[in-house]
Amino acid sequence: MEVGVRLMGIILRLLNLLLAPLFWWRGRHQGSLPPPPSPLLLKSATELAAAIRDGEITSEKLVSIYVDRVKEVNPYLNAVVEERYRAALEEAKSVDRQIADAKQHGTLDLLVKNKPLLGVPFSVKESCSLAGLSNSVGCLENAGRRATTDGEVVRLVRKSGAIPLLVSNTPELCLGWETTNLLRGTTNNPYCLSRTPGGSSGGEGALLACGAAAFSVASDVAGSIRIPAAFCGLFGHKPTPGVISIEGHIPTLSDELFPRFLTVGPMVRRAEDLPLLMNIMAGRNKHMLRLDEPVDMSKLKIYYMTEAGSSLALIRVHQSIKDMIINAANYLVKECSSQLCQEKFSELIDSVEISISVFFSMKDIPNMLQDPANPKVPGIVCDDLSLYNENDDEIKYVRTHKPRMLQCERSLFMELLKSIFGGGTRSLQALGFTVINKTRLFIPQSRRPAYNGMAKYLRELMTKTLGDNGVLLYPVCNGLAHYHHQVFLRASGVMYTMIFNILGMPATTVPMGLYKGLPVGIQVVAAPNQDRLCLAVAKELEKGFGGWRPPQ
Repeated sequence: MEVGVRLMGIILRLLNLLLAPLFWWRGRHQGSLPPPPSPLLLKSATELAAAIRDGEITSEKLVSIYVDRVKEVNPYLNAVVEERYRAALEEAKSVDRQIADAKQHGTLDLLVKNKPLLGVPFSVKESCSLAGLSNSVGCLENAGRRATTDGEVVRLVRKSGAIPLLVSNTPELCLGWETTNLLRGTTNNPYCLSRTPGGSSGGEGALLACGAAAFSVASDVAGSIRIPAAFCGLFGHKPTPGVISIEGHIPTLSDELFPRFLTVGPMVRRAEDLPLLMNIMAGRNKHMLRLDEPVDMSKLKIYYMTEAGSSLALIRVHQSIKDMIINAANYLVKECSSQLCQEKFSELIDSVEISISVFFSMKDIPNMLQDPANPKVPGIVCDDLSLYNENDDEIKYVRTHKPRMLQCERSLFMELLKSIFGGGTRSLQALGFTVINKTRLFIPQSRRPAYNGMAKYLRELMTKTLGDNGVLLYPVCNGLAHYHHQVFLRASGVMYTMIFNILGMPATTVPMGLYKGLPVGIQVVAAPNQDRLCLAVAKELEKGFGGWRPPQ
């Protein structure tokens, strides 16, 4: 590890240890949610679609049950940004009329073939864009902004017959692993209200885990699906990049690397929903993943690592997570006759350096210090013009004729102070993101090309080793859901997810049970375009360990 990264890691680890009693004291009054009042709230989206199709329940009744559940739990969670309950109920009534008409004319099979989720309610992460609803993504200057069209994945899911209920909370511009912002406030974890559901899809995780949505449309750029899924006891899949469209997502970057890092994907309570939703979300590209082909578990190779490595700079992975990784590996060997492999990927110890060097090499990362009231040069990160082409006409003109236009940034130090004392215009997480962007965690610039090379080597190594019949069992994070605001001290845990965005590999969070009331999740990683292996393992582990359990 780099000296700067190691030193920062050691400092944060010591602060985490010293401040742990304070966080415990602040979070000791946990509170609890009312239990799901209807057994329908415990069922998978697949089961609900079948119940509507078979006439066991109407879509209108089902949507009403879910709307009531959202209203019941959101005062505890603060997860909903904006709702469309009335419109959803009207759409549900229309679905019921379509089904009645199809039954009368003998065309029901054709109807549900084209619309496999007909009448099933779902929720949408605000950044994924639901037409007519808020699209501010936790940003004060974007307050009141609405999506004019559905994001492409939302459009495909609606085309499959599903009915959106709401958009949910995120960190500011999705720049954080705890769901809190100055516009909407903090979202709570349904398993312990004094803890975070994670981020940036924390609003989705919180609602889904307590039966307030049948499934979720979410996104992942550094663990944003997988971490909330782990903290909220859910299944969450980060697909192979390039298969599922990211059109309509906010924020987006023009850098060619960005579509390799950002993916849109599903979060669900039941593993059987993952292949169905992936096929719907992939649209015309679904053939690339061959999700309908069965996986022969007896030919599957199981690699596992309980930690990236041992270092004074890294917070150790919680013992319950380590135990579940080993238990999962042993279960797959014993019950599925899979082959256990002892090879480890030792290069993952450098995940922080690799991830930071590659991710922050993008050229149009949001500048959170730019004054929205006086942006000066739109789209230009004013403190680092060296990233831009000196022959660009706009840059040349500004340098020559209006150099004062370059002074468009607020002071990072002053913004941090204002944020701490309640007068800031940016969230602490967004400012923390800015600190990382500016310092690159003190990784020397001369070393960054080497880490870019390591990323390429590690991708090739893992792709070759895992092949078309291997998976890696790995932590999602170094701990269970932590207390609110503890994210700053435990940020190193993102190394377990972000690296697979950088490498472009699919990964699934699998819930493995509870430890002292908190969900324990592990990560299943496969080679690019081998998503089907992740989903098959998730389904087998659900059989063996029970999968999602509602908050008690």
